[in-house]
Amino acid sequence: MTAAAPIGDVNWTDSTCPVARTLDLVGDKWSLLIVRDAMDGARSFTDFQHRTGIARNILTDRLRRLVERGILERQTAPSGRRQVYALTDAGRDLFTVIVAMRQWGERHAFAPHEAHSVLVSESGVPLARLRPTDVDGATATVDTTAVLRGG
Repeated sequence: MTAAAPIGDVNWTDSTCPVARTLDLVGDKWSLLIVRDAMDGARSFTDFQHRTGIARNILTDRLRRLVERGILERQTAPSGRRQVYALTDAGRDLFTVIVAMRQWGERHAFAPHEAHSVLVSESGVPLARLRPTDVDGATATVDTTAVLRGG
């Protein structure tokens, strides 16, 4: 599936940088927490509000933006009485971003031995640390990569 074209209300911070464009689309904390919770099974407005503690007006705005930008889609609940939200393919593609942020937070945002939630696989074990690799499988780092500017 190809990505949907971004909605026209986005003012690109740096129109040639994929990192900047991603942040322009989902870079505020509430949007990423909504995506995180959608990955963890939240579907309704109430689910998102209870899990995040976000104000109703802000949640309404972020859900609208995430739908407009192709990260979430609105669906009719099985009861037919309300709308629920589901991740699109583009939203599901943010899983690696969320895992990378989680793992960074585990290493840098907690004191040693401080309790925190843990993401585990279906077998109940924590995920291996994400590491970018090149096409040959070698670890890629800030020292072994460069950005080629598009034109």
